[in-house]
Amino acid sequence: MIRYNGLFKEEFKGGTVEFSRDILDELFSRSPSLEPLRKDMEHAFSLITGGFEKGGKLLVCGNGGSAADAEHIVGELMKGFLLKRPIPEDDRKMLETGGGPEGIRIGKLLQGALPAISLAGHPSLRSAIANDTADDMVYAQQVYGYGKEGDVLMGISTSGNAKNVVHAVLTARAFGLTTIALTGCDGGTLAGLCDCVIRAPSDTVPVVQEYHVQIYHALCAMLEAHFFGPRR
Repeated sequence: MIRYNGLFKEEFKGGTVEFSRDILDELFSRSPSLEPLRKDMEHAFSLITGGFEKGGKLLVCGNGGSAADAEHIVGELMKGFLLKRPIPEDDRKMLETGGGPEGIRIGKLLQGALPAISLAGHPSLRSAIANDTADDMVYAQQVYGYGKEGDVLMGISTSGNAKNVVHAVLTARAFGLTTIALTGCDGGTLAGLCDCVIRAPSDTVPVVQEYHVQIYHALCAMLEAHFFGPRR
């Protein structure tokens, strides 16, 4: 059984596309003020899905509460969120061949992952960048180091103006990454830079952050359904 908040599904009757729509419908039934964001959320889902399908990864960054959100998003993508994600049988056999009984145990415990990195982690690296170059370069440097054409960068900023996030987006754009922003209702500088902008309908920081959690939980559920849900 698959559960997303109040939504229960015994199976994907219409495939993963229909279930993704169900996830959004359920979100908007709980938070009607987010309904105008449907197209932007569908666009973000499409961009991230396309990146993963081409072998890319998702980079996520933000400051303060948004840094915690970056870590939270990665936590939902790199392991099971709402679904079980057993790894493929061929991968389990490789672990068994190389690791014997422990390899068998590892194969049973590993979960399918969607490759994502929070740039808000790595405190030693971030402090070194801030000290040796500039504190508004802590994310741009990591984008340059980790990013490759076809990857996706998600920048989270309630104002849309956080300089270190803006610099990360500018770097990503220069080197062929797709860019997505989660912001407040104004969108700030990021609104004019990113391929997709999801603007929470508020300009009050804690309210924007509360909306952001709902938005990215829905996106993570949609991505998980797409990559790990049952196929018809």
